[in-house]
Amino acid sequence: MMKDAVNRNDTDIAVRQDGRRSTRRRIASCAICTRRIWLHPVHVIEPENVPAIRLSWVLCRRCYQFLLAELRRSSLESPLRLRIAMGMVASEYWPHAYPTRMRAYISDRRWIVFIATGFIVAMLVHLALIVMVATMK
Repeated sequence: MMKDAVNRNDTDIAVRQDGRRSTRRRIASCAICTRRIWLHPVHVIEPENVPAIRLSWVLCRRCYQFLLAELRRSSLESPLRLRIAMGMVASEYWPHAYPTRMRAYISDRRWIVFIATGFIVAMLVHLALIVMVATMK
């Protein structure tokens, strides 16, 4: 079912909520906070009069409420209003927008493991080449 969001203009964004059940559940993730959406994802589609390619997003209820609050707060009357509001909400609630020490530590650890594995593989390849050259004579 299609319904319009409550904004200044009723045709600003289209929201599709799937009420039908399917035998195979597809778990979506939120486009902003990247959490998994187990129940009732909200599909947000840009209006038809957008000058560029029309975008769509899948949001969780929490991020959708933040998006609606941002849309109500803005005084912009452009067709790109939704895209700008999405950017504003994503800049605040995207998990990688503000890196934490723990996230940086985990990223550093991944790089250390990757580099160490690369060195070990390179060492084994060189050892195999040396053994092959030594056995040729």
